[in-house]
Amino acid sequence: MPVARPETSDARVIAHVDMDCFYVQVEQRKQPELRGLPTAVVQYNEWQGGGLIAVSYEARKCGVKRSMRGDEAKAACPQIQLVQVPVARGKADLNLYRGAGSEVVSILAKSGKCERASIDEVYLDLTDAAESMLADAPPESLELIDEEVLKSHILGMSREDGDDFKENVRDWICRKDADRRDKLLSCGIIIVAELRKQVLKETEFTCSAGIAHNKMLAKLASGMNKPAQQTVVPYSAVQELLSSLPIKKMKQLGGKLGTSLQTDLGIDTVGDLLQYSETKLQEHYGINTGTWLWNIARGISGEEVQGRLLPKSHGSGKTFPGPRALKSLSTVQHWLNQLSEELSERLSSDLEQNKRIASTLTLHASAFKSRDSDSHKKFPSKSCPLRYGVTKIQEDAFNLFQAALREYMGPFGSKPQGNKQETWRITGLSVSASKIVDIPSGTSSIMRYFQSESTVPSRSADGCVQDHVAMTPSASEGCSEQRSTETQAAMPEEDTGVTYTLPNFENPDKGIDPVSEKDVVSCPSNEATHVSTQSESNKGTQTNRIWRKMNYSKEKNRVRDLSLGLMHKKLLP
Repeated sequence: MPVARPETSDARVIAHVDMDCFYVQVEQRKQPELRGLPTAVVQYNEWQGGGLIAVSYEARKCGVKRSMRGDEAKAACPQIQLVQVPVARGKADLNLYRGAGSEVVSILAKSGKCERASIDEVYLDLTDAAESMLADAPPESLELIDEEVLKSHILGMSREDGDDFKENVRDWICRKDADRRDKLLSCGIIIVAELRKQVLKETEFTCSAGIAHNKMLAKLASGMNKPAQQTVVPYSAVQELLSSLPIKKMKQLGGKLGTSLQTDLGIDTVGDLLQYSETKLQEHYGINTGTWLWNIARGISGEEVQGRLLPKSHGSGKTFPGPRALKSLSTVQHWLNQLSEELSERLSSDLEQNKRIASTLTLHASAFKSRDSDSHKKFPSKSCPLRYGVTKIQEDAFNLFQAALREYMGPFGSKPQGNKQETWRITGLSVSASKIVDIPSGTSSIMRYFQSESTVPSRSADGCVQDHVAMTPSASEGCSEQRSTETQAAMPEEDTGVTYTLPNFENPDKGIDPVSEKDVVSCPSNEATHVSTQSESNKGTQTNRIWRKMNYSKEKNRVRDLSLGLMHKKLLP
């Protein structure tokens, strides 16, 4: 359930920058001949031409939508250009798009506190920059205002074609009698327009933006006028924006909570919430959620921009629709191995480039049973402490799946039910790593020590490499399990505010929620390695002893596993 945060000052200037048809733009930059043509990016599978995951505005004008398959898109728009997503390990490889998104973030981050929300969207807190502009060069003193600024959409202002509209925008921005909130927004309008121009110049990508006093309103505004435009929400126009907004369009109201509001209270729009008192909403949904609902109906949100340029989790997933559903443990293990390999590769890259380390591994899956008496039962999610190394992640992911499958099938498992045997089918798999933190200062010396060219892993008498794996106190007894709570997160549709239920198997970077420590409960597993607590001096002695026993013939990635284990030991108590 959503939690109400303390109300913050409405004099903040927050922007939500959303890339326009981002996957299409990335492909068009790579193939300039596609610019201006109706284009769509499709998943790699060939069934009915593949599933569309991004559609250009030229194609949308022909009636093409993201929900279509490639063959259906060609029927609606015969001239459409279908570009396939890169493929690796038998699944979509989004690294090209992640890299392009990082280019944009690096530009936007120079303007103020920046939070990367997904591959193609960013929140900016421009309050400090706006206050500096207001003090040094207020908009009312500017003689020239850029054309891009004058094309801004200001809610509450009627839009007319031609110079009259631009003059009205100019007058609004340059008002001397405006209150401080609107003056700060005026500065924000100028700052964001310049940032969007800079992104276009340096990356060739267009983007749209919403500018408001909080994240919630900025997010809603960014999709209102696309592509390559920006929309502003003055405090006086908040009710106009929310009064007719469908309740399901609001973040965190696209699932059960939104459905409950519709069926139990007859609420169809956010504005309908105004008829209920805070006390009444608290009676229905609890104190925190009730207060949160009362606040959002009035455009109040205390959620702050987090100042995060890097993702808070990593994930790799794949769907298996219809006849492609997985029917055996061997096929599930094969795909978990592929997903775990990609996840391990990204974790290693994050460690090397950003000096960050993750501590929780989570498995999500979607499934159905051939004789499902409980059609509402969901395949449970499971979590355990993350052990670095491809083999370890693969083993732990498969163990988590088997534990989840036993719970999903119930006490009778796959035993015959009547004359038929109940079977299961897996339609989606996803593995993710969360609870990512920076490595404490001083740990890097261990990395350099074990990444030396002369380093090799130690072996025990039976020839096995000795790996030192650090765990949390509960994790030292073994793998842990956790049933996920249902969450809501926006899918990678560029232009709508509709929310969907996690997990998103084909694009797990969007909206993965880290697992809370309080939700993780230990359970026995023979895969975990216990590490005893030692003093710093004993750690150094043990490290030197391992160092002397190392065998140079073992491959280099095992050295990395050993060093990562020691880093975990230093990082976690």
